[in-house]
Amino acid sequence: MVYDIELNSAAHYPVDGIVELSPAIEQAGFGAFWKGESNSTDPLILLSGIAARTRTLKVGTAIYHIYGRSAVTLGIQSATLQDLSGGRLLLGLGVANKTIAAWHGGTFDRPLRRATEYIEIVRKTAAGERVEYQGEIYSTGQRFQLSWKPSHPTFPIYLAGLGPQMTRLVGKISDGVFINMATPAKIRDIADRVRAGAVEAGRDPSKIDVIAKVRVSLHPDRAMARSRLRQVLTFYNIADHYKDMLRASGFEPEVNAVQEAFKTGGFKAASAQITDAYMDKLPVIPATSIQEIKDRLKPFVEAGVTRMIVPYVPVTEPVIEDARRFVEAWGKS
Repeated sequence: MVYDIELNSAAHYPVDGIVELSPAIEQAGFGAFWKGESNSTDPLILLSGIAARTRTLKVGTAIYHIYGRSAVTLGIQSATLQDLSGGRLLLGLGVANKTIAAWHGGTFDRPLRRATEYIEIVRKTAAGERVEYQGEIYSTGQRFQLSWKPSHPTFPIYLAGLGPQMTRLVGKISDGVFINMATPAKIRDIADRVRAGAVEAGRDPSKIDVIAKVRVSLHPDRAMARSRLRQVLTFYNIADHYKDMLRASGFEPEVNAVQEAFKTGGFKAASAQITDAYMDKLPVIPATSIQEIKDRLKPFVEAGVTRMIVPYVPVTEPVIEDARRFVEAWGKS
């Protein structure tokens, strides 16, 4: 089992502080640092700074969505970061949703086809191959090729997936599935579908990674540890796709209560519906010790997770110092 870290959830971590903290993250034994994308700081810029300050820590996007840049551009960026880091890139991609697509002037449609074509172009571009791609959705024109030969032309590409069709596609075209906000039972279900997709495509299902996020907070006062996680969970209970997955995971009454409170009273009212009892059923850990975190991660490992991302949700200000205490405690455990 590889344990990774993400510093992104429920707070704005200053980018210079994260870069300065990255050698300690490496020393603490984390396998990779991951950074997500929506309207927060840019992953590849931050990961470049981290790569320059570390030697073995892998750097990953969790996740980059396909609407923010052309596939050729991402191929160029990936090849560049691969050279800079000595081949440490883990590229996580997702098809996002209608809201994020609209931010970038895109249209959210045909997600399976979009993901397939986008990944094909990224791989060809980053490998230094000539790209003359004519797909159903994406076209690259003629005679594009990198002006240099990449030192590390291949790297894993992971694809976020929740629903039946997308998760089977993951097994067919990517190196692994990226799972967010899923219980162990749901992870097991998704992993089975991904591996079935791999078998359909003639691929070895045992070589497909299952990557999952389980958010954690750490504070001697458990009520304090719960406070920030409650904000995160409120967001996911009202967000597209995730609210449906939580309902399908057996939490329909709880999700409906949050949804109704949000409609009538806004985010604060919705947050009040995230009870301690509901929180304790979800993939978050409000902990008072590192050992408690590791113990409570075991069911996710048993469900088939091969890389465990631990997004740290800070409790106190300044958030970078809170994160530092967590990283140092993890390294000592």
